[in-house]
Amino acid sequence: MTAVPPPRVGFVVFDGVTLLDVSGPAEVLHQSGKLGHPYELVLVSPHGGPVTTANGLALTGTVTAADAGPVDTVVVAGGDLLAQHPAEEGLLSTTRALADHAARVTSVCTGAFVLAELGLLDGRSATTHWRQAGTLARRYPRVRVEPDAIHVRDGRFVTSAGITAGIDLALALVEDDHGAAVARDVARELVVFMQRPGGQSQFSAATTTPPPRTDPLRSLIASVLADPAADHSLPAMAATAAVSTRHLTRLFRTELGTTPARWVERVRLDRAQHLLLEGHSVTSAAHHSGLGTDETLRRAFARHLDTTPTHYRSRFASTRGRSSTA
Repeated sequence: MTAVPPPRVGFVVFDGVTLLDVSGPAEVLHQSGKLGHPYELVLVSPHGGPVTTANGLALTGTVTAADAGPVDTVVVAGGDLLAQHPAEEGLLSTTRALADHAARVTSVCTGAFVLAELGLLDGRSATTHWRQAGTLARRYPRVRVEPDAIHVRDGRFVTSAGITAGIDLALALVEDDHGAAVARDVARELVVFMQRPGGQSQFSAATTTPPPRTDPLRSLIASVLADPAADHSLPAMAATAAVSTRHLTRLFRTELGTTPARWVERVRLDRAQHLLLEGHSVTSAAHHSGLGTDETLRRAFARHLDTTPTHYRSRFASTRGRSSTA
């Protein structure tokens, strides 16, 4: 019998690429091979040859799309520059050449900007790093951006969130190809979640608000951030800003893309997250953040972060490993 060749995975890389966007998924696929389910990995760049990553380390042995030949899966890695400027023509043509004939086209982090620039995500759902989700949505309005997702599948396209989410993406690909048991074994070997709990909002800075253009809204936002637990009902905030409730609602919608109540809840949730990490109990965090009760805090965590306050604190409260008394 003729042996079936392993699936070929082409990683699209370029000068300034984020190394972990490449090495994370590649290691998942390598571990799958060690379990008897190999992949052939090929690094593809616009010009071939060495590529310098964002941290200064080099990726060698890259080839052009013409030399790479057909691949079954494309993985477009990300880099900071992709969210700042449209991708260069060489990167776009390289990605297009591989994607046209691939069964699966994926991206890690800001690699989604390359797929979006090519029009491949038009009318589709996609995600990227939480910090760049708004930029992706504004630059490519035909893409349905899901800012909280770890990875999003829409047809043959799969996009993932920031950096380490490429590992989650690759585990999902292994599961598609070889089943959940193999993906679970790879996750165990790498000591990572098979499917991490919650979305990427739990990692983001919820109170990173764009500077408002109007003075009333600018001063109001500063006062809310300074004391989230104070009275920030709609009438109270309108009085602080010296505008009508209707006008304040319009300002929030126009400048921040949300409602006053939703924005205040996110500010209070952000404060509660910090309090929990500082050692406050759930009750204390709820009270001092302005969310009020334990139940209100739990509902806010479930709604925005898809996790619980207790689980959040256990995951993020300390970077120190557990000590052993044995």
